[in-house]
Amino acid sequence: MSSTTLTLRFLQREFRERFTGSLSGSAWALLQPLLQLGVYSFVFVHVFKARIPGADAPGYVPFLVTALWPWTAFSEAVLRSTTVIQNNAALIGKVALPREVLVFASVCTSFAVHVAGFVAILLVLRVGNAGIALGGLPLALMSYVPLFALALGISLACAAVQVFVRDLAQLLVQLLPLMMFGAPVFYDRALLPPAVQPWLSLNPFTFYADAFRVTLLHHGSVAWSSVAIAVAVAALVLVAGIGVFRRLDAHFEDFL
Repeated sequence: MSSTTLTLRFLQREFRERFTGSLSGSAWALLQPLLQLGVYSFVFVHVFKARIPGADAPGYVPFLVTALWPWTAFSEAVLRSTTVIQNNAALIGKVALPREVLVFASVCTSFAVHVAGFVAILLVLRVGNAGIALGGLPLALMSYVPLFALALGISLACAAVQVFVRDLAQLLVQLLPLMMFGAPVFYDRALLPPAVQPWLSLNPFTFYADAFRVTLLHHGSVAWSSVAIAVAVAALVLVAGIGVFRRLDAHFEDFL
């Protein structure tokens, strides 16, 4: 069986396992983000009265959505993929297969589900006259490419290390929220003191929060140098993740 066929089989299995037992089946991928949108609209706009500073600033809900959904795709991909080798121990012990495929399929599934939900929410917001610039959607979707590479690189490294350090997944549950709040997902960086704002750029997700808002809301700015750095970081993390995974791959059976 070719690697492409094997990858497609695992992708099908991931989607099937994800939606098995759900009353709405795969439609939940679209219903869930719409329900979340309603919750966020009520809580942040009507309860907390959240606003973005500036006379021409976007509404808070589209501001939040354009960064939170890419973050959800990234964080879920990492968390779900970290335990995928450990969870498939029986399969690995019986079948000779490239183990990277398991991680790749898990990351692909998370991104596919949340990108579909992201597009659905953008269309709803556009119909609701929330200021979404759908002309920027192609560029926004292109931003998912380096974000996917970043998530895949981290997931490969974490999935390999998780075989030997079983509490890594629990550690990531604590670390990922810190990474999220260290990026301007829920807030505008303009609200922070000027001395603090440059430090946000050390967080790799800060670029993506800014990039999605620039392309879809025309809010903020992204320098070409930041684009180059983000792509380079994603490529380096992916190469490093592949290296770590292949280095530890030969010892998986001894610890599973």
